[in-house]
Amino acid sequence: MNDEVVERIELKIAYLERANNDLSEVVYRQQQQIDALRAELSVLNGKMEAAMTEATVYTPEQEKPPHY
Repeated sequence: MNDEVVERIELKIAYLERANNDLSEVVYRQQQQIDALRAELSVLNGKMEAAMTEATVYTPEQEKPPHY
């Protein structure tokens, strides 16, 4: 192999290493976002479950007559 071929191979390897590092960083940031969204979803699910289990007490003024 001559020097040109070796240099092209080295450049390709350097490019692939850089691309691999960039993609790894993207995946890491996406995983952080997924974890944050899961935590937020868990909180919202808890709030929704709590709201659904609460018994709503209506006053006579809030109660609609059956014909409405």
